Amino acid sequence: MSEKLNNEIISISEKASKRLKSIFEAENSNGIRIAIDTGGCSGMSYNITFESEKKEFDKVFESQGINIYCDVKSWIYVRGCEIDFSNDLLNGGFKVNNPNAKRTCGCGISFSA
Repeated sequence: MSEKLNNEIISISEKASKRLKSIFEAENSNGIRIAIDTGGCSGMSYNITFESEKKEFDKVFESQGINIYCDVKSWIYVRGCEIDFSNDLLNGGFKVNNPNAKRTCGCGISFSA
């Protein structure tokens, strides 16, 4: 695996960080897990959940004071992405800005690579 590929991280925007930190206490968590599931309009979809512990084959990143856990299989598809948050009433919520996505659906929840 090339050095460049090995160094690609997953990051969180400042807006997403503020939103996550405001709900961590209620969720009894200190981090999130990003994973890829099959399905969705474009073939694969993002699955973001609260997480507090590293699993055996996880890659772990820290951004804006938040731990991000990702299994190696999912990391191949989300390496270099940024998790963002919007307060927009119509299309608000967490969004993944993924440079690996070749196509995304209109809602931004699924993609193909």
